[in-house]
Amino acid sequence: MAVMQISVQLPNVPGSLTKLIDVLDKESITIKAVLAASSLEDSIIRLVVNNPQRAAAVFDSAHIKYELTPVLALEVPAHTAGLNAIIKPLSKAEINILYLYTTIDRIGKETIVILGVDKIDEATEVLKQHWINFVGDQVYSL
Repeated sequence: MAVMQISVQLPNVPGSLTKLIDVLDKESITIKAVLAASSLEDSIIRLVVNNPQRAAAVFDSAHIKYELTPVLALEVPAHTAGLNAIIKPLSKAEINILYLYTTIDRIGKETIVILGVDKIDEATEVLKQHWINFVGDQVYSL
């Protein structure tokens, strides 16, 4: 059920994100979801791309340090408090949400969130029990 996210630490200076995206664009690797969070000196860029293994190989050859981690890609139920349908069961199960961001494109009308948690297997089971729709590998072809 998990999908792979690739994270890169960049200097927090103008143009560093553009350079990273250019490296991916040259290899026809498409960004499906992105989260950029910066501190004073550095930025952490979390990406879901159409081909994470190929992106890793491209980063290797470009000498860009990265980390591949499993994350969950989920549809937010299209009703009032839909996000809470995901958040509350995880909270009750004492699963910590490390970060949450959305995809650039959608499958239908539902928003797709990328969720990083501290206990991915437990989170998967809890969310299945609450009928949350997992997007899975389909996120790579949005």
